[in-house]
Amino acid sequence: MDIDRARTFLEIVHSGSFLKAADRLHVTQTTVSARIRTLEEELGRQLFIRNRNGAQLTPSGREFERFAQSFVQIWERARHQLAIPSGRTSVVALGGELSLWNPLLLDWLVWMKKAKPGIAIHAQVGVPDQLLDQLRTGVLDIAVLYAPKLLPGFKVELLVEEQLVLVRTKNEEPAGAKDYVYVDWGPLFAAQHDASSTAFGEPGLLVGLGPLGLSYILRAGGMGYFRRGAAAPYIEAGQLEVVEGAPEFTYPAYAVYPEASETRTDVQEALRGLKYVVK
Repeated sequence: MDIDRARTFLEIVHSGSFLKAADRLHVTQTTVSARIRTLEEELGRQLFIRNRNGAQLTPSGREFERFAQSFVQIWERARHQLAIPSGRTSVVALGGELSLWNPLLLDWLVWMKKAKPGIAIHAQVGVPDQLLDQLRTGVLDIAVLYAPKLLPGFKVELLVEEQLVLVRTKNEEPAGAKDYVYVDWGPLFAAQHDASSTAFGEPGLLVGLGPLGLSYILRAGGMGYFRRGAAAPYIEAGQLEVVEGAPEFTYPAYAVYPEASETRTDVQEALRGLKYVVK
């Protein structure tokens, strides 16, 4: 089976549309249709039912999905294995959300170098949907995410439940809406934040990335919710202080990886390292 046909099949499943799959794969819709038609001819089964709402899997298509996923993952794993640097025994590809890289994943990289120097690392940063796509297609072995979607054939393990705390630059007068930087930590945070007793009105600045918001208030002053671990060095240095009495919110980190990786020693060692650095 052609690897491009398998990838195209999975992209349609993920996006729910031949057109969207074509856009994501940077090919024409005609090419996507031709690949699926050839695949269906090879299998002797119809895989999709197309209608005005997009494309839905047939029973045969649902059955084929797990095989296509395994095929793509095996292919990507083979590419990784063939690219093992000299002196290394294997490669583990890990991706994480930018807000989780410092210090959690940075500490993990240092741990891997010291504890498992024979394992080469491919480290990536991305947004959740992108990381899950790369995990699903075998580009990544592990994804570290804040609120992962459940995928069939993958395991999700809680690594740590960190707290989001309200901090402000020192010597600030009581802050109002113009001083409050709202960081979009996701829908769960938004619901908890809006339901809390703390009211700031309309924030003066809204950002979609925690490190950006933190860097901003360190330079321009203000306050906002940030991961305790990320804010801790600046609190210790006297640049920031925790706002007493403000509600705190949970910000967990999860490791997501294929169930098939439970038999891979290198991936299990990488997971052990993740669990070790969050203790």
